[in-house]
Amino acid sequence: MENKTNEKASSLRWKILRQALLSNPSPPNPDEQSQLSIKHISRRTTHGFNLIPSHVIDDERSSNKCNGSSAKDARVCYTLPIPGAPQLFLRQRVDNHADLDDFQTCNRYNIDNTGLVCNWPSEDVLAHYCLSHRDIFRSKKVIEIGSGYGLAGFVIAAVTEASEVVISDGNPLVVDSNSGAFGNTVVKSMMLHWNQEDISSVADNFDIIVASDCTFFKDFHRDLARIVKHLLSKTKSSEAIFLSPKRGNSLDLFLEVAEENGLHISVTENYDKEVWKRHAGFLHGADRDSWPSYETGHCYPLLIRITR
Repeated sequence: MENKTNEKASSLRWKILRQALLSNPSPPNPDEQSQLSIKHISRRTTHGFNLIPSHVIDDERSSNKCNGSSAKDARVCYTLPIPGAPQLFLRQRVDNHADLDDFQTCNRYNIDNTGLVCNWPSEDVLAHYCLSHRDIFRSKKVIEIGSGYGLAGFVIAAVTEASEVVISDGNPLVVDSNSGAFGNTVVKSMMLHWNQEDISSVADNFDIIVASDCTFFKDFHRDLARIVKHLLSKTKSSEAIFLSPKRGNSLDLFLEVAEENGLHISVTENYDKEVWKRHAGFLHGADRDSWPSYETGHCYPLLIRITR
C-alpha cells in the first residue's frame, strides 16, 4: 500500500518505536495523515482476526503495579465461543509501550521480544483452529513452542481433554506469566530455546506440536527444524501444526530447511471457512478500515502440517 505522505517507511517505524518506549507519551500528533500512515506501516494490530473474544480486566491491571509485575501488564479474559467452555484469564502486555527491561532480558537470553509485545493475530487463528479441531488432541501429549502468552496451548488444555499440555517459550517473562490446571489435563510451562543442547527430558515425547508465526526470523530456521524433529514422538504417529504467514520468502526458506532435515510438509491456504471469510473482508470488504496494514503475505497465516 502506497503512503500518502512523503515520510519513508523507516521514519514511520522510528515513530512507532518512540511511542512504545516513552513511559509518558506526548499527546497524539495532530497531523491525522501522519497517524494514518503509521497505522498503515505497522504490522501490529489491536483487532486481528478476533476469533476468540477478549476484554481487559482493568482492576487487575492496577493490582499488578503492587505485586511485582510490570505496570504494563493486565489480566485479559478470553471467552471461548463454544457452550460450557471455561473463560481463560491470561496476564499479558496490553499497553502500546515497551519496557527497557524487556530488551535487557532479550539480550541476556539471546531471544527476540515479539512474544512479549501482545498476542499476535496468528496465535488467535491457531487457538481458533485448535478449538475447531479439538478431537485430534484428545488423550495426546501436546507442546506449544514459541508460545508467547500461550493462548492456543491454554485453549487446548481447557477444552480438548489432552493428557498433557506444555507451554514453552524462550522468554522467561512470558513463560512465568501464566499457569493453570484444567480437569485431568496436566499443564506445564517451561523455558525452551530451540538451540539448546540438552533436551533429553522432552525429546521424542510429544504427539502434537503447535506453533504460530514462528518462521519469521531466518536465523532461527535450522534450530526450529531441529527442535521440531527432536520433540516429535518416534514411536507413534505425531505431527506439528504451524500457522504462519509467508512474510516474504521467510516461510518458504524454513520449509526448505525442514525438508533438508527429513521432515515432511503439507501447506494449505484455505483451511477454515470463518478465517477465510475474515481474510477476504480485510482485503476487499467492510473490515478493511479495522486493519489498514493488512496484506496477505504478511498477515494471513497458512496451515503447515509437519511429520517425521
